[in-house]
Amino acid sequence: MLPMYVDIIPNRKSKPTILIRECWSEGGKTVKETRANITHLPEDLINVIILYFKEGRSLAPIDEIFAVERSIPHGHVEAILAMIKNIGLGTVIASKPCWQRDYIVAMIAQRIIDPGSELATSRMFGTTTLGQELGIKEGNSDKLYKALYWLAKHQGIIERKLAKSYLGEDSLALYDLTSSYYEGRTCSLAQYGHDRDCKKGLPIIVYGVTTNRNGCPVGVDVFPGNTADAKTLPEQVRKLRHKFGIERIVLVGDRGLLASTNIENILKREGIGWISALRSEGLRGLADDGYIQPSLFDERNLAEITSPDFPGERLIVCFNPFHADERKRDRESLLAATQKNLIKLQKEVSRRTRKPMSAEDIAVKYGKIIQRHKMEKHIIREIADGKFTWKINEESVRREEELDGIYVIRTSEPKEKLSAEDAVRNYKRLSQVEQAFRTLKGIDLKVRPIFHRREDAVRGHIFLCMLAYHVEWHMRKALAPLLYDDEELDILRDKRDPVAPAKASASAKRKKATHRTPDGLPVHSFHTLMKELSTRCRNICKTKNTKAELKINILTELTPIQKRAMELIKLHPVAGS
Repeated sequence: MLPMYVDIIPNRKSKPTILIRECWSEGGKTVKETRANITHLPEDLINVIILYFKEGRSLAPIDEIFAVERSIPHGHVEAILAMIKNIGLGTVIASKPCWQRDYIVAMIAQRIIDPGSELATSRMFGTTTLGQELGIKEGNSDKLYKALYWLAKHQGIIERKLAKSYLGEDSLALYDLTSSYYEGRTCSLAQYGHDRDCKKGLPIIVYGVTTNRNGCPVGVDVFPGNTADAKTLPEQVRKLRHKFGIERIVLVGDRGLLASTNIENILKREGIGWISALRSEGLRGLADDGYIQPSLFDERNLAEITSPDFPGERLIVCFNPFHADERKRDRESLLAATQKNLIKLQKEVSRRTRKPMSAEDIAVKYGKIIQRHKMEKHIIREIADGKFTWKINEESVRREEELDGIYVIRTSEPKEKLSAEDAVRNYKRLSQVEQAFRTLKGIDLKVRPIFHRREDAVRGHIFLCMLAYHVEWHMRKALAPLLYDDEELDILRDKRDPVAPAKASASAKRKKATHRTPDGLPVHSFHTLMKELSTRCRNICKTKNTKAELKINILTELTPIQKRAMELIKLHPVAGS
């Protein structure tokens, strides 16, 4: 137990302020933290408390003096607000205090604690100390919506501030796209398109997230659901060059976003560097022209080549034998499943002798079988009335096997600025944007389902979720020693073989094996650590047997893991995160 005492602070023309404080040493300095203000208590009760802390004397059992009226979860709120303050997000949202900033900070924190609709959020403010800390009363959903509209209106200003802190000249920007389904038909952004959530029959909303090289989000763009991936790039380029004012940057995107037409018409014209991967047809073309041969990988698992079909570009060919074996197993499994169903269809057609099956009916059933496993490219078939024959296209399978485990990274960056190994490493950093999407769409922040009717509300909602992930990203980095996360991951990414399968560090393996940190604390997931922090409560106590009922707030003492978590958050470096 940390030493606690009563501190009497004199005031010039008023009665002294009397505080219950906790004191400890940290880094060679004495740290004091106020636990309760008891100035308003009767003098005799104050004397009892002074004697209790000074001499350990109690003139009556403590439960005869105080009664705990309510305990409100506080520790997770304390941690989240401390991180928001540490990274300066409040000032980024609005440079001067205003009610909109308070409500937005509250909504960001609530999404990390327990995400829900604006109505649910307004009702949840009273279930933790979040509302008390920010001076917000529960139940006012109208103000939450007004704050959301304000956030959508000021998104550009906020993103510009984030870009200034996390992106710079010649830096790396990762960009990727996803979608979420929409409940309703009223928002103009909700359109039918390529649904990544596999929610059949519902319109979707497309949004793209931009992060720095380490995966920290700095911006999000929202598009109608029927927008093709490649058509979102012009807006992204305009934002980087004109809104953020970055003259020189390297954009990393997948092969769907950075298609050849976009590279020629947008990126090269704007003078923006890029890293992407070659599509399968481009890879096949290089192989057919003799640029990709097995001898390339005799000594290393990557090789740099050039091709007249890609002028001014560097092509890094990579070979991963583990992916090659995996791809071969998958193809054999899918072909076997397809063959099994085709044999059934063939038997069904042959049995129909009295009334032969029409070619149209056979084609429909064949289409359903092929669609299930996507193996049509390896099947040669013949369909006619009452007749269905098929066989495996061995040549097609052989040609595909030649390229198993091979992929090509393409980039505009010269060798003196970017090595072949780093080009591959930086392309693989896109997995960090995929992690952002999993966090946004999963149980963490629940960007979906989207119910908002107005377009600005939808934009504000998605931007709010991105800001919540921005805070959670920093928290995960700060709390990594207490989490199963690999603390050495950022260092390993820059050093390990860029093509070989990634391996966890020795420290991460040790944490997963022992479930303990080096100093003996239990290792948590992010969610269980938040629950652990939430057990630190603000206890509202009222006095007994006094003429007037008086109330004081007493915080639950920090457990060792809670104390360590708060230390890590306060020590988290922000600049260049």
